[in-house]
Amino acid sequence: MRRRTLAVVVAAAGITAFAAQPASAAWYPVDYHFNIGFTAGFFAPGSAPAGANDWSCKPSAAHPDPVVLVHGTLENMNDNWGGASPLLVDNGYCVFAFNYGGPSASSPIQGTGTIEGGAAQLSSFVDQVLAATGAAQVDLVGHSQGGMMPRYYIKNLGGAAKVAKLVALSPSNNGTTLDGITQLAQQLNILEPANGLLSAACAACVEQEVGSPFLTALNAGGETVPGIDYTVIGTKDDEVVTPYTNAFLPAAPNVTNITVQGQCSLDQSDHLEIGYDPVALTDMLNALDPAHPQPVPCEVVLPVTGPLIG
Repeated sequence: MRRRTLAVVVAAAGITAFAAQPASAAWYPVDYHFNIGFTAGFFAPGSAPAGANDWSCKPSAAHPDPVVLVHGTLENMNDNWGGASPLLVDNGYCVFAFNYGGPSASSPIQGTGTIEGGAAQLSSFVDQVLAATGAAQVDLVGHSQGGMMPRYYIKNLGGAAKVAKLVALSPSNNGTTLDGITQLAQQLNILEPANGLLSAACAACVEQEVGSPFLTALNAGGETVPGIDYTVIGTKDDEVVTPYTNAFLPAAPNVTNITVQGQCSLDQSDHLEIGYDPVALTDMLNALDPAHPQPVPCEVVLPVTGPLIG
């Protein structure tokens, strides 16, 4: 283990606002500490994050679209969504999460297979969610590759009719440099691109490089489709999607691009931490339910130290 210090932006009023109306009698504590939440989830990759995958959950009239969480490269459904999943359930959503693109469903390292293959797994999972909930559409919330990969599903696998909203945290929409991919691998200390293992161990990493044939084809003819609301939430401190502006989608009536520092200059969340960041998670809630916006918390900076895998 190595230790890392990060700044978590917390406002008591904002945190209180997060817990709007529970989806059921159960209430789940929300973890805003990346190091703690990620480490716990890494060691239980086959378990859904708190509150997710209640297959008896029926969407409410207030939130008719169930939310499907799509993890990022080298992550899994549990370590990626330890903050967002309980927060969404506490706010009244039916929430579902899954692993894709890994060597096995129980591996802590997921999202390394081809992006096309991951999109096919997403397609199958969305169909399961729609069948179980009786909903007509889902909302997708993704991180990194998980914020970009759904666009392949939407464009090529029939997802356009099944998705209402796509909310993406630091997605690799327009690719990243090899340095960015190397940075992610080195942060997690689970892949060594310098040893020539990048393409063999992580096809999705290669497909996310700027100018790759995959991204060139995906973005050809436009990066969005009418009828779906897209929200991208990025951070200036992103060291994986580089430059950080590569996360953003071209301007369009159905596109909202947000930088967390544009709302809270104190926010220091990076590529991995954004999935646990109170500012970004409030943006996520507001993107899913724009009719009932919650205040973005930005008042006190608390130093938090904890273990990080690696």
